[in-house]
Amino acid sequence: MTSIPFFQVDAFADRPLTGNPAAVMPLERWLDDPTMQAIATENNLSETAFTVPSGSDEVDFDLRWFTPASEVELCGHATLASGHVLMTGDSVRFATKSGTLIVSRRDDLLELDMRAANLSEVREPELCRALGLPDRPVWLADGYNDAAIIEVADEAAVRATEPDFAALKKINRMAVVTAPGTEHDVASRVFVPYLGIDEDPVTGSAHAALVPYWTKRLGRTEFTAVQASARSGVLHCRAEGDRAILGGHCHTVIVGQFQL
Repeated sequence: MTSIPFFQVDAFADRPLTGNPAAVMPLERWLDDPTMQAIATENNLSETAFTVPSGSDEVDFDLRWFTPASEVELCGHATLASGHVLMTGDSVRFATKSGTLIVSRRDDLLELDMRAANLSEVREPELCRALGLPDRPVWLADGYNDAAIIEVADEAAVRATEPDFAALKKINRMAVVTAPGTEHDVASRVFVPYLGIDEDPVTGSAHAALVPYWTKRLGRTEFTAVQASARSGVLHCRAEGDRAILGGHCHTVIVGQFQL
């Protein structure tokens, strides 16, 4: 029997039992892909992050992410959670399918440095219809789990969104419904049924797209954002050149050993 360290971390969470839970499982060497997928399915969290020490001087760890259904190309909250578990100094560097991601300390926050998305305006009436919305412009961020930003009137409309999850599951899009916020500058909800997640509690990759979207509209480089899921989470967002910096808190809620 093999024992693997297991940490469950609530990321972008001001207190435990909020934010987005991720499993972080540090490995000495990679398991085969079907085993890692089976573990992520067993964990049944939006993401399980697996890390191995890197052989490169440029980074500290190699990092991969799996939902209960598949491996993904980018996951922000599980990267922040991995930094929370593995950081021994002021920062930790991860090599990923989406390039190098860095988690650093800034005051009482952990900050994730990501490449900001390039957005293009498209029309996707089928996606809007599946979200229960009239057809409107959609801003697509290729390479960010196919994030598609759809703006609605206000935070109340964000919270009132009632997707048709069966219809959404057939569309390879991470639907990001967003609007100006009330207590925070920006509000959003994120739906990813095609990856096995009807509604994601708090989504870093979505905010790598929301940073260029909202800094342009707000006319400033920093804002706070609430992801208005049932668990809710707050992100401190800013643009630095072509980078999106996402800050938040993490809380470890479970520590144990996964028996394989």
